[in-house]
Amino acid sequence: MPLILGTNSIKDTGYDVANSCRFNSGDDCKISRTSPNSSPTNADKFTFSCWVKRSTLGTDSQIFDTYNGSSGGQFQMYFKSDDTLRVQVYNSSTKAEFIPNRKFRDVTAWMNIIFVYDSSQGTASNRAKLYVNGTQETSFATETYPSQNVDGEFAIQNHIQMIGTNAGNSTDFGGYMAEVIGVDGQALAHTQFGEFDEDSPTIWKPIDVSSINVGTLGFYLDFEDSSALGNDVSGVGDFSLTNLAATDQSSDTCTNNFATMNPLVFNTSTGNTFAEGNLQVSTTDSAIFGAVSTIGVSSGKFYMEVKPTQIENKNALGITSSGSDDARNNSRPGTSTNSVGIRSSGDVASGGSGVSGSWDSFTTSDIVGIALDLDNNKLYFSKNGTFMNSGDPTSGSTGTGAISLTDPASTTDGFYFFAFGDPGSGSGTSNIAQFNFGSPPYAVSSGNADANGFGNFEYAPPSGYFALCSKNLAEHG
Repeated sequence: MPLILGTNSIKDTGYDVANSCRFNSGDDCKISRTSPNSSPTNADKFTFSCWVKRSTLGTDSQIFDTYNGSSGGQFQMYFKSDDTLRVQVYNSSTKAEFIPNRKFRDVTAWMNIIFVYDSSQGTASNRAKLYVNGTQETSFATETYPSQNVDGEFAIQNHIQMIGTNAGNSTDFGGYMAEVIGVDGQALAHTQFGEFDEDSPTIWKPIDVSSINVGTLGFYLDFEDSSALGNDVSGVGDFSLTNLAATDQSSDTCTNNFATMNPLVFNTSTGNTFAEGNLQVSTTDSAIFGAVSTIGVSSGKFYMEVKPTQIENKNALGITSSGSDDARNNSRPGTSTNSVGIRSSGDVASGGSGVSGSWDSFTTSDIVGIALDLDNNKLYFSKNGTFMNSGDPTSGSTGTGAISLTDPASTTDGFYFFAFGDPGSGSGTSNIAQFNFGSPPYAVSSGNADANGFGNFEYAPPSGYFALCSKNLAEHG
């Protein structure tokens, strides 16, 4: 079952993180700087914390790396190709290394990773501690503690500090990062970066870290300035960007988790790919393909937009009630029971049968809106802000523009998911679509939010409809 709400998905945390940075694996995206020409505050102590939401699995994926360009000290943290997490301190040889036994394959939720290093401690096991979502990791495949008073290699003057890839630019991170903070000279308690919710004690949530002194070579990136995503708000020194732009600032964060498309649930035919934080899906014309959103809903009203960037006529956009079998085994929404889809030709199908009416065709210059009303079990399509077939999403209309849906409680999974599919035959053209659940992978010219102030849409969501994110789910879903 792909509906995994996960850490911080439905809790209002009290402290809000406004933005994250989206990294597209394969684009050689990175945020880097040469650290200041100053001595570290204390080379034996440091703390590193970040929030991440993965989108690319099965490949080495770097969170942080520091090095001097050729040899010497290095601290690095990355997900390995087997989806375990590796943390290493290195100088000519490995000084410390930790690889937990468990794997990290959840692409639907945010996680907080904290590494605390203090080689001054007399007890070896106190010299390094790794926390994930507020809980200390204790089961390791590799567990190597540093000798006493060994430099941590995190803060070295004139060394390169890099976020999103490694020294060789060969381990690109794919996903989202938020609240990236490195503290030079202090081994801080993990509770200075987050706390467990008093009402839901298994939920770890962020707290304000802006008052932490990061030392002479530390940093704090909050990604709140889209024109300067490398801004170090601690004031130590800003980072430079490579292959990142203002559109890579995202409102998908550890305090408001937005839906994406789900790379864990799709037909596995060769050539179909996910990109841009799982907000862009590409298919090949020869392979059957279907994909669904990471979040399914059983009640409420939700709006999203799709921007096709390459079209072959037999693709379809819409919804499905199945988060697993339909996406894997059927060619597109509209072909199976309890699914609805619109093709670029303007043909609409529901449950395998055509839906009559005046539906609009669309091209790569158009924005297709989908309004899902599960209070009245209706679905509406729009083209460039105008709802098709005289549909009125605000009225619960029974007219031709309102496509009737089976009550989700009567479906197999009990939810509806936004969906995209390709039957695997046609003109020889692949399909590429970009999905905007409120945190778009492309620039929008209008910047319309929903009534709760969430989302960034080209066209205003209909009154009473909301972006598909955790804060809205807590109130309306």
